[in-house]
Amino acid sequence: MTRRFTSTIIALLIILALGQAAPVLAKDTWISVRSKNFFLVGNAGEKEIRQVGARLEQFREVFTRLFRNIQFNSSVPTTVVVFKSDAAYGPFKAGPNTAGYFQSGSDVNYITLSSESNGQQDPFNVIFHEYTHLLVNNTIGDAPPWLNEGLAEYYSTFSISDDRKVVLGMPIANHVYLLRDKKMLPLRTLFQVDHKSPYYNERDKQSVFYAQSWALVHYLVLGNNGTRMELIDKFLKLMEADVPMEQAFQQAFQMSFEAMEKELRDYIKRDRYPTATGMFQMKLNVDKEMQTSPLTEAEAQAYLGDLLLHSNRADSEKYLQKALALDPDLPMANASMGMLRVREGKIDEARRSLERAVAANSQNYLTHYYYAMALSREPMGSDKIVSGYSTETLAKMRDELQKAIKLRPDFPESNSLLAFINLVTNTQIDESVMMLKRILITSPGRSDLQFMLAQLYAHAENYKAARELLERLGQNKSDAELAQRARQLLAQMTAQQEQMARFEKEREAGIANSTSKDGDHPQLRRRDATGVQTNAGNPVEEYDPSSALREALKQPETDEKRIQGTLLRIECDAKGIVFFVQTTGGLLRLKTLNFETINITTFNSGVSGEINCGPRKGENIVVVCYVPGTDARARIDGQLRSVEFVPSDFILDLVRK
Repeated sequence: MTRRFTSTIIALLIILALGQAAPVLAKDTWISVRSKNFFLVGNAGEKEIRQVGARLEQFREVFTRLFRNIQFNSSVPTTVVVFKSDAAYGPFKAGPNTAGYFQSGSDVNYITLSSESNGQQDPFNVIFHEYTHLLVNNTIGDAPPWLNEGLAEYYSTFSISDDRKVVLGMPIANHVYLLRDKKMLPLRTLFQVDHKSPYYNERDKQSVFYAQSWALVHYLVLGNNGTRMELIDKFLKLMEADVPMEQAFQQAFQMSFEAMEKELRDYIKRDRYPTATGMFQMKLNVDKEMQTSPLTEAEAQAYLGDLLLHSNRADSEKYLQKALALDPDLPMANASMGMLRVREGKIDEARRSLERAVAANSQNYLTHYYYAMALSREPMGSDKIVSGYSTETLAKMRDELQKAIKLRPDFPESNSLLAFINLVTNTQIDESVMMLKRILITSPGRSDLQFMLAQLYAHAENYKAARELLERLGQNKSDAELAQRARQLLAQMTAQQEQMARFEKEREAGIANSTSKDGDHPQLRRRDATGVQTNAGNPVEEYDPSSALREALKQPETDEKRIQGTLLRIECDAKGIVFFVQTTGGLLRLKTLNFETINITTFNSGVSGEINCGPRKGENIVVVCYVPGTDARARIDGQLRSVEFVPSDFILDLVRK
């Protein structure tokens, strides 16, 4: 009896427990808030999201006011995701101890954080640091690393109260303690640190670099009662004008590195770091400008998927699939899924997703840009080799990019891709030059756009303008790969100009030497039985019209072979570029990694500017130098070193009979 009663009670408790273990969970409510410079989404409360937006807008306003002579821009949109709690934020964190992070991108920047304070690091310290980099890089470009990191650390402590009282320059405890214990770097060493330096990359040395960069900027901004603040502007202007850094520093601050180093040592030894406190006459009330809208569950999942996509996370597809299951025609989800497929190399699937995105929302400039980008990478043929664009594809790409530019004229990527298409197809070169010059007004720090402009100048044979840009880019300290490409293009352009000048000089000399001293024209000379021309009975050497050009051509290295032939087509894919050259001995397939690694020169007035992938139109006679080496699997006959376009009547090897 007792056992039966007990069993009944236990069964009842189990039933109750099961019933209580599966409560009906309310779905999160997601909203969007649009401010002047940010777009915020989140499942936090509207008040908390608006507060995050207000703080970011206030920070941006204060930053831009400090450098009044520099116009700071960010033409790439920034989306802020505000989670309601640390638990909700957990799956999207960059690491378990992440309080907030900034993810930059060429198309969208992301900021993430939780509205819940859990005693960890203030997420805004990281966000303000990284957002400072964004503004500096987009506007100043190749800023010295010490200044870029010093400014980012200085601004990371920004705080504002009552929408009016601003405090800047709060001491950063880690830096203060380290500078007490560690030996300071010589200023000359600090200024020579670049992105490859151990002081920038190795943990034990990196901390000293960051601490001292912060201290130097702190001193320049707040030391001597802030009298040197305006001199930073002057220093940046001199750097922008290509004045060498040491010379620019001495001109701006009117002292040597050594003198400044002594002042900085004294500043650090005092161990008293002042703060800058300012009060705006009127409150920075940015809340009134904000607009709030609800988000559907599908839209929320799409933003989460896109965030993970831009963070290079493999689980991005899971959220995008959820969004599309809820709303198959959702433009953002289809656009993000399309870009995911582009990244995976599944261009056909990418195109279908992006076509759906464009059809559903023709007013989003990003969807048009994404679609054009996918088309630009679309393979031509079953072998997955892109050998050129069809007329239809070219027209579609241009149409989509022009729509994107019309919707947002200052977005750099749409303009850059259109300029690239025009460059490789040799169309609208002058228009592309003007387009990039216009974009660089709002994004002057974009070195990649400057490199594209340099290529356009070279294509249009404006070598002076191209040289000025390439020489500057070749000294870029923040992008070593771009600097190398700039130096390679400059060397190639210089070699081409020198060869052309030598060819013209030797051609003129050849024509002059072909005329006898008494004024006889070479056409009046007659041949003797040996085939040698005679003039008044005196044998003279037969005039060879190809001799001058033959001397101007690149001479093959010891491991190279040189041959003349007809360039039939150029095939390009992710693994490299193959030139198909028909010679008297058969077809040669010559490979190179990219156009920048070979020397391309033209001595044919009918061939100018850059060449593009695909079949060649008309007969292109070329002289190539290559390193022989067959690869049966890849069907390659050698590694290409140089291509020189020559006139159709040119003869490389003169054979006498």
